[in-house]
Amino acid sequence: MDFAFDQHTEELRARLLDFMDNHVHPAEPVFHEQLRALPDRWAWDSVPVLAELRAEARHRGLWNLFLPGEHGAGLTNLQYAPLAEITGRSGHLAPAALNCSAPDTGNMEVLSMFGTEAQRKEWLEPLLDGEIRSSFAMTEPEVASSDATNIATRIERDGDHYVLNGRKWWITGAMNPNARILIVMGKTDPSADRHRQQSMVLVPRDTPGVEVVRGMEVFGYDDHDHGGHAELVFTDVRCPSRTSSAARATGSRSRRPASGRGGSTTACGPSGWPNGRSS
Repeated sequence: MDFAFDQHTEELRARLLDFMDNHVHPAEPVFHEQLRALPDRWAWDSVPVLAELRAEARHRGLWNLFLPGEHGAGLTNLQYAPLAEITGRSGHLAPAALNCSAPDTGNMEVLSMFGTEAQRKEWLEPLLDGEIRSSFAMTEPEVASSDATNIATRIERDGDHYVLNGRKWWITGAMNPNARILIVMGKTDPSADRHRQQSMVLVPRDTPGVEVVRGMEVFGYDDHDHGGHAELVFTDVRCPSRTSSAARATGSRSRRPASGRGGSTTACGPSGWPNGRSS
């Protein structure tokens, strides 16, 4: 069996290694110095050196490499994997410089596969351009939510709106004020089959009732140089169905890829994006 990389992958590897050696690695101390000087310590993606790296990455054709199809670089997983291994050598800086960092990667894949034209224009396009950030709100404190069939947050249809109530925690990147959109998993139909009870909805961060409670820590570390991990509370959060578009869960494995969710491939996921129809 031939395990060699194809020519396109080799070309991208060479281009990426040069970018890492001459731009990313020298910028690492600058990144941390600029991060310490920020007035908002959670807004890590606003440091000037990151903007410079992103401009250079786009110039070199090293942008959105993770995303296949028309919206991304069109690479297969086999082609992208060795590139991700290289960016992992500077985990806090290189993936963001290439717009290939979690949790945006998984969220962009969901929007590209299931989003309506309006949703893609409002949320996917600025994510693809690196103008905003996003979060995926699944994990909950009261249940073993690595198995998403246990999710307790309720999403209920009320006329032309979905109403959310629940509590989430360890939501990656949600402390960053530039995380403008949340993909929230909740229970829409408790009477359905166990693996068909959950759905996901798009919730803008500034929606009334969305409360960012705190940034969470592990042994004193809060990961502020990657947007932190937040505890969130949703209290009677109302989202218009025409823009939030719940996606119904239909299986035991997630169509929201593990690349943006820390490997949580056991989550229930959407089979489609039914454009505001009741779940």
